[in-house]
Amino acid sequence: MKKYLATIALLLSTIALSFAQSKPMRLTTTAFADGGLIPLKYTQASTTGAAVSPELTWSDVPAGTQSFVLWMHDVDLALNKNMDDNLHWLVWNIPGTATSLAENIPAGPKLADGSYQVSNAVVGYRGPGAAASGPLHHYVFELFALDIKLDEKAADKPLETKLNIFKLMQGHIIGKAAYVGLFHRPQ
Repeated sequence: MKKYLATIALLLSTIALSFAQSKPMRLTTTAFADGGLIPLKYTQASTTGAAVSPELTWSDVPAGTQSFVLWMHDVDLALNKNMDDNLHWLVWNIPGTATSLAENIPAGPKLADGSYQVSNAVVGYRGPGAAASGPLHHYVFELFALDIKLDEKAADKPLETKLNIFKLMQGHIIGKAAYVGLFHRPQ
């Protein structure tokens, strides 16, 4: 009986340990609160004329992560009468050892760390730009941990690049985190 109870105790402690080690991945920024208003500096209404990407950090990365994909989009805008929304930033092949993206990532298809980026209108970060006349829009930053590095380069048509990246990600997502900011242009 003691041997049986010891086996059950060992099994339960193993299960508890595996749950304790599988924390969900977290994405954060000090630029604005999760669910809060995005400051003008990070938007198309920036007083400097160019939006600055916010610093993003992440933690509790799953073991086996080879790369990350960051997707920023406006979920309140439907494009082309379908389910597609407004792509504001897509960065892929972020090294699996990375724990952050610095503020003000430079424009250009390829970054110094080997990752690639696009948006709908520019090659790089395109800040929020919802019209002042409407409601606040939800801008979602989603970070995906992948068990592979994607072999995909920037394309001339960002929406096709997004679809290609999403297709390549399928079956390789081992973690995900999201962070939301709200914005519409000042009146």
